[in-house]
Amino acid sequence: MAIPFKTIRERWNAEPDYRAARDAVSPVMDLAFAMAEARHRARLSQAEVAQRIGTSQAMVARWESGKSAPTTTSLRRFADATGATLHIRLESASAEDAQPA
Repeated sequence: MAIPFKTIRERWNAEPDYRAARDAVSPVMDLAFAMAEARHRARLSQAEVAQRIGTSQAMVARWESGKSAPTTTSLRRFADATGATLHIRLESASAEDAQPA
C-alpha cells in the first residue's frame, strides 16, 4: 500500500534540517510538490502525463524533483493533463515593496 504524499510531506516537515533546506529552495520545491501531487490526484504515471503533454517521462521526473523548471506553457499543459487549475501569483516580499514609486 502506498503512503499518501501528504503524509510523507508532513513527516519531512517535522525535521528541522529538512525545513531549513526546504526554505532555501522553497519556490522550486513548492512547484515540484504541487506537480507531483496533481499527478498523483489524477492517478497518472509520469509516463502517462508525459505522453499527454508531448514530453518525456524523464522531463516530468526532473520537474517533480525540482531539478528543472517547466515553462509556463508546459505548466499549463501539465495542469490540463492532470485536471488541475493553474494559478500563478507574484506577491511583494513586504508592504513597503507594494508602495508605488
